[in-house]
Amino acid sequence: MSLSEEQVTQIAYLARLTLSDAELKDNTKDLNAILGLAEQLSAIETDDIEPMAHPLHMTQRLRADVVTEQDHSDLFQSIAPKTGNKHYLVPTVIE
Repeated sequence: MSLSEEQVTQIAYLARLTLSDAELKDNTKDLNAILGLAEQLSAIETDDIEPMAHPLHMTQRLRADVVTEQDHSDLFQSIAPKTGNKHYLVPTVIE
């Protein structure tokens, strides 16, 4: 598929762009080159290729899920003005 200068003029109008004659020719050529590249990419057979999440064949290095800090919640709640069942109570903001 290739675009004519009239089609590029219509696209420019819809995008609210003003193109000079030189810009119109350049943009028509560039858009046709982009569409040609898209046609080349769509012609590639990709049925047997597994999708990748990343272009490099790497795996995420994960750390061990181990608790490394002590639980100080009882100490913190002992100095809070009001607490409920393992949570802080605050004044109502919206009535």
